[in-house]
Amino acid sequence: MPAEIRRTITHIQHTHNEGGKPLAHPTLLVAAVAIIRNPWFGRGFVENLKPEIRDLGPELGKLLTDMVLAVTGDKLEGYGKASVVGIGGEIEHAQALTHTVWFGNQYRDAVDAKTYLAFANLRGAAGCPLVIPLMDKHDAGRRSHYQTIHLNIPDAPADDEIVIALGASVGGHPHHRIGDRYEDLKEMGHDVDNPAGV
Repeated sequence: MPAEIRRTITHIQHTHNEGGKPLAHPTLLVAAVAIIRNPWFGRGFVENLKPEIRDLGPELGKLLTDMVLAVTGDKLEGYGKASVVGIGGEIEHAQALTHTVWFGNQYRDAVDAKTYLAFANLRGAAGCPLVIPLMDKHDAGRRSHYQTIHLNIPDAPADDEIVIALGASVGGHPHHRIGDRYEDLKEMGHDVDNPAGV
């Protein structure tokens, strides 16, 4: 069963100045968004979500990945994913379509990434914030690439919809100067490969 897509959106953001200081090279944030009908809406409590996950995950993953790469090409450095389910659905419906390798691996494989995809999943009404956290596609501890894309869509999600999104960055966040987690762990005397000491 193909996804019932109402709209797709590509959001592009360049930052030229932050904190009153111009950037030598503007940063780029990109979000690829699909507004789809919630395939579980109106069906009561559905015990097995896997058939729809298997059907829709690869399709939506490829669609959104292609939209991102049409802007960033091979310059993509940071990435993440997010979803917002409408009030008529469950938070599990939003999570079902993003927390599956049927969806995420379309993106991860296309950009030859080594890290997991940072994520956020929400339930809300039309116009609620869509928040896409990002991290470096190869190094989860590289804080320069911790940043978040914020946007909203005035008429989505409707009660029977899910907003699914992938995010990307070219360059880290502006004027990065907070170090990385490896420096912190070294100063604390912790093993970088076992930071929790377990």
